[in-house]
Amino acid sequence: MNLMEESFQNNEVKKKKRATTIILVAIFIVLIAIISIIIYLAYAKKSQMKLYLDGKQNQKVLGMILIKEDGTVNAPIKEIAEYLGYDSFNGEYTDKSEEISKCYVQSKTNEEICNLELGSKKLYKLDLSNSNQNYEYYYTKNAVFSNNGVLYGDSEIIENAFNVSFNYDKDTNTITILTMPYLIQTYSSKVLDYGYKELSDVFANKKTVLKNMLVVKKDDKKMGVIDTKGKPILEAKYTDITYLPSIGDFLVDNDKKIGVMSNEGSTKIRLMYDSIALMDKDAGLYLVKKDNKYGVLDLRGNIKIDINNDEIGMDISKFERNDIKNKYILADNLIPAKQEKYWGLYDKNGLLVVNFEYDTFGYVATNNRNALNLLVIPEYNVLVACKNKKYTLLNSYGKQLLAGPIADDIYMTIEGNEKKYTISANNNTYDAVEFLKSLGISVKENENDNTSNSKEDSTKQNTNSQTNVNSDNQEKTNDVEQNRASEENQNNEEHHNNE
Repeated sequence: MNLMEESFQNNEVKKKKRATTIILVAIFIVLIAIISIIIYLAYAKKSQMKLYLDGKQNQKVLGMILIKEDGTVNAPIKEIAEYLGYDSFNGEYTDKSEEISKCYVQSKTNEEICNLELGSKKLYKLDLSNSNQNYEYYYTKNAVFSNNGVLYGDSEIIENAFNVSFNYDKDTNTITILTMPYLIQTYSSKVLDYGYKELSDVFANKKTVLKNMLVVKKDDKKMGVIDTKGKPILEAKYTDITYLPSIGDFLVDNDKKIGVMSNEGSTKIRLMYDSIALMDKDAGLYLVKKDNKYGVLDLRGNIKIDINNDEIGMDISKFERNDIKNKYILADNLIPAKQEKYWGLYDKNGLLVVNFEYDTFGYVATNNRNALNLLVIPEYNVLVACKNKKYTLLNSYGKQLLAGPIADDIYMTIEGNEKKYTISANNNTYDAVEFLKSLGISVKENENDNTSNSKEDSTKQNTNSQTNVNSDNQEKTNDVEQNRASEENQNNEEHHNNE
């Protein structure tokens, strides 16, 4: 090979390397351009997003919205509260504190509160408009999370916490939020066209509008339930109707006899009781009263506890700092009942696990100024019981954990934000938690893990019903859009006439 050929080959190699380098650089530039376009489109989509709150565009609330990579739409709970008719606070409603990992929101009409907690998929709600001390609770698919120290919830959490319809239309890139008062106002005039006098003003009944239903009254004061198109679900023939939001059924009263009807119009419990109250939706139990005696039914009306008790459930107003959410079921399993002078305990299956032998349940502080009333040690599912002015502890199956009612006092104190439980006996004091640990009793499973079967079932039910909820929200959104379009047309006609 001569020098000329060798030089030619070297030039060819250099050209190929140069061409390869140019191609690689071009590919890199194209990739950068594609990534830039994607980022720009995402930004443009966000900037073009619209949010309507009660029929009006709202840029401030839009600016709060956080869309995750999985497409979920989220909002800061405390910050959005004031726009939805609520006040917001740190801590819990009954256990006031400045814990930023917890918050509660309270309607400005003081009709309801909702407790929320970081990492939790369970929301607790208390209807302040009635005297029932029981909390309702709702499971959500996703948990409350923190972003830059601020508590956020997705659209499902926002809906449940604030009683709103929250719909995101991806095709139009539009978020529509409708508050319950706005929906009530929208449908109040429509019920007249449907042949009814007015909507029920009971707070629980107003919530039906969020499920495309309305509790209505006729001129003769008889009550019924219709859908938002005017189709009857329950005929207007009842003297009273109360909606049960957490399970979607209705308590119906006719001539002072009460039963339960489904939201499809079927009878679940015949109208034969003096009163009915939902005890717990996971346990699926109702408290019923008949001839001044109390018993327990399941959701289909089958008797679980005979109707022969003088009382069922505790007055938990004395134990406000004890953070008790359910007055009917204590320590997650025990149903307190009274016959004549004495108290006993059933479990959730209706079995009597503790005979009627105790004077009361719970400790009410008297002499010790630092002592607080104590009914349960919730972290360990342990109940305080009293007999002959002596106290003992019972586990969630009714088993006695002390040698008998031997303690002089079993009470709670709070130091800072820390709760401490103390047993006093024979002029000595003992740490109740250390005592329970010595018996091998461990802290109960955290509710935020959401791992029990009943909770999983409820979560599945919520997930399965989400499609229906989204459909309901879209229906309400369409109604509002039609109203808004009608108003705009009317305004345009008036403007044209003026010209």
